[in-house]
Amino acid sequence: MTYQPGAVVRVRNTDPDHHTRMPRYVRGHTGEVVAVLGSWVLPDDNARGVAQPRVEACYAVRFSAADLWGSGTHTVTVDLWESYLDQP
Repeated sequence: MTYQPGAVVRVRNTDPDHHTRMPRYVRGHTGEVVAVLGSWVLPDDNARGVAQPRVEACYAVRFSAADLWGSGTHTVTVDLWESYLDQP
């Protein structure tokens, strides 16, 4: 586990050629970790039938709606696996 609640993270801006649970609308955006959800099998590997899928920490990351879509006063929280994240 790399990040703790309160950590500022940036979602990687990648376009993998396989299944991913990284929503396109958060890619490249910066958010704040609000909770550590434990370690789980990476769904990307599981969906592709990887014999020994990676197990990674998963985080609830909060984004400002205005940052994502240009308007809105609310926030959006997305569950993201560690390999999807970088430090800004």
